[in-house]
Amino acid sequence: MKPHSIKRILVTGGAGFLGSHLCKRLLDDGHEVICVDNYFTGTKDNIIPLMDNRRFEVIRHDITFPLYLEVDEIYNLACPASPIHYQHDPVQTTKTSVHGAINMLGLAKRIKAKIFQASTSEVYGDPQIHPQTEDYWGHVNPIGFRSCYDEGKRCAETLFFDYRRQHKLRIKVARIFNTYGPNMHPNDGRVVSNFIVQALQNKPITLYGDGSQSRSFCHVDDLIEVFVRLMNSPDDFTGPVNTGNPDEFTIRELAEIIIDLTGSKSELVFRPLPSDDPTQRRPNITLAKEKLGWEPEIHLEEGLKRTVPYFEKLLLENRFDI
Repeated sequence: MKPHSIKRILVTGGAGFLGSHLCKRLLDDGHEVICVDNYFTGTKDNIIPLMDNRRFEVIRHDITFPLYLEVDEIYNLACPASPIHYQHDPVQTTKTSVHGAINMLGLAKRIKAKIFQASTSEVYGDPQIHPQTEDYWGHVNPIGFRSCYDEGKRCAETLFFDYRRQHKLRIKVARIFNTYGPNMHPNDGRVVSNFIVQALQNKPITLYGDGSQSRSFCHVDDLIEVFVRLMNSPDDFTGPVNTGNPDEFTIRELAEIIIDLTGSKSELVFRPLPSDDPTQRRPNITLAKEKLGWEPEIHLEEGLKRTVPYFEKLLLENRFDI
């Protein structure tokens, strides 16, 4: 018989960047963890350090197909999250967000589990208000190259709240803003991984537009902390809640910080801005502060210092065809 405080927890996308960190945190907290991943963007390398833990289990599975398990909680993180990956097979991306949500919600309904949805700041599209608050409905192109991800995640949120209204399901919805840290895929096309890999190789650092578009960057340890706090919060607080770091930097500033930290000889080069790329993205985290007592603690420079050695190790081992 398990002690009451120990839960059996399912993490979909558990071998991915965020999922692997969440699995580790939940194991460190003493829980039993079932990691589900189809390894489209996740990798076994991310979870190898967890394999010796007898409370950790791994299942290779695509959540667009039903899954039958007995668990206490579900964290639904499965979905490619970088443009280069989610645009590779846009139909599958939408299916992962929508069919995957239906399957996980159906599972949660059957076993009466609490369920967490990893949503995204992309539900705001190219925002017309700044910073973004949770009551902003967004400015999204429904037929663009990014729509498979943006609209898939928006539909998933709809499903979560309809399951709550119709079936009294206990749900939690987090809208994730830019996050970085160890276990990022080096070829995911995200700005932090791109810049670090280019800087470590002394290659030109590619900026799109004039580099004045702004982003906020949250270290993965801060993000996982708010995930756990949200899941453990009272059932009447469902979210959606913004999760990210409100400190704002231009893309050019980020490049210059990384060049300085790595001692790189890289030069900046400029390319045209991609279609539907938001010019600014910054969370208002007032709700997370008030309801969860959470705000990020790791500043960008400190977080990058914790991240660069991971990429140095990948380069040294010549992994991922960097």
